[in-house]
Amino acid sequence: MFSKSKINEPGPKAGDKDTKAAAPAAEKPAIPPKASTPPVPSSTPKAKPPASTLSSDIVIKGDIKSTGDIIVEGTVEGDIRAHQLTVGEGATVRGEVVGDDVVINGRIVGRLRGLKVRLTATARVEGDIIHKTIAIESGAHFEGSVQRQDDPLSGGAKKVQPAAAPAPAAAAEKA
Repeated sequence: MFSKSKINEPGPKAGDKDTKAAAPAAEKPAIPPKASTPPVPSSTPKAKPPASTLSSDIVIKGDIKSTGDIIVEGTVEGDIRAHQLTVGEGATVRGEVVGDDVVINGRIVGRLRGLKVRLTATARVEGDIIHKTIAIESGAHFEGSVQRQDDPLSGGAKKVQPAAAPAPAAAAEKA
């Protein structure tokens, strides 16, 4: 099943020059030089870029979308969507916040949707929270409703519709 490879065999001895002179050249695999081969993309993932930080002196009016991480220290008047979003202690966001992992240390006025939502002791949230998992620390201020969903990132909140009353339809058929 397994064959012995020549890699583990000792090299030619000093007295064996004549018999094995051509053997080392034959054992060496023919590999084209690297300069002539096109670069092959590496299968290893690239390093994760650092989080984008919006400092405390920035005021943004408009929506922000990122597939990476965002740290907000300033003021945003618009919606934010990111993979991981951290709202700093002095930050204010007026709009919808959507992310896989959302940590609120500051103020949010608007709806918050996330797979994993954490409100720290300094958080101030005025709006509804739609989440898969949530943690609210003691001291956090929250005014709104909380709803658990398996997929809180999809479109929007699923509104619960009251069951349609079949009575009017039945009454119309009898008339």
